[in-house]
Amino acid sequence: LAKLLMRFYDLDSGEIDIDGINIKDFTKDVLRSFVGVVPQEPILFNNTIAFNIGYGKDNPNMIDIKTAAKLANIDEFIEGLKLKYETEVGERGVKLSGGQKQRIAIARMILSDPDIVVFDEATSNLDSESEKLIQDAFWKARAGKTSIIIAHRLSTVMRADKIVVMEEGKIKEIGTHGSLLKDENSLYSHFWNLQIKLD
Repeated sequence: LAKLLMRFYDLDSGEIDIDGINIKDFTKDVLRSFVGVVPQEPILFNNTIAFNIGYGKDNPNMIDIKTAAKLANIDEFIEGLKLKYETEVGERGVKLSGGQKQRIAIARMILSDPDIVVFDEATSNLDSESEKLIQDAFWKARAGKTSIIIAHRLSTVMRADKIVVMEEGKIKEIGTHGSLLKDENSLYSHFWNLQIKLD
């Protein structure tokens, strides 16, 4: 669905509209400029932390970069490093943990200031502490934006205004966390109870 939204694929039938405008009426460059994606495995360049955060905006200054890092809950970690924002992250961010890479990706997205945010399984491989920092960062970053959260870990989506449960490519249920839990036979309720037991 996220790839359809960004037109990596085009629809065979039907249409996707943003504010009543068919996405096919936008060029791909313009369409993708509206959308910020935080993927499961963020892409980091073999460069400094400042470069990797600032990549989301033309000619960013250090104040912008640091503000985005604070919102993404990564500023304290960066300030504790010897070279701070000039620290090299290595190829694909090899010198950073999964949670640190995700928070840098969130800072980059915050700096690019998109209208639509896609948060794609961004906490799936992380420990609970990293997940909490990233969730806090995400809920701050999404203020005033349309946000699409793709997740199997239901704690990630429980605060969403609308939850869409999909099964084998089809919509199975739609509701809030509370309304879906009220239905004891819902797929959402089933998976929520399983995850609670595992936690």
